[in-house]
Amino acid sequence: MKSKRNKMAGEHPSYDKLGMSPKRRAKKLAYDKKYQATEERVNYREKLNKANKKAGTYGNGDNLDMSHTKAGSMVAENMMSNRGRNGQNGKSTKK
Repeated sequence: MKSKRNKMAGEHPSYDKLGMSPKRRAKKLAYDKKYQATEERVNYREKLNKANKKAGTYGNGDNLDMSHTKAGSMVAENMMSNRGRNGQNGKSTKK
């Protein structure tokens, strides 16, 4: 069942680009679901959500996220820049 909030759930364009078969997609989605349910990932999301709420950027549509810096602190950053940083273990060269 697809999420009501995320109409693209399980249908990411990169799946087609990588030539993933439906069987492979199902396997990946099952892995991702299990990974995101681990205590470490849940705590990570809780920490970021709490920081977003404290900064007043949670759910207000301002396109800002709280982003980790190299020093370990958090700063407000454009959501697309923050979530699009995949290489180098998600570390920025800019901040």
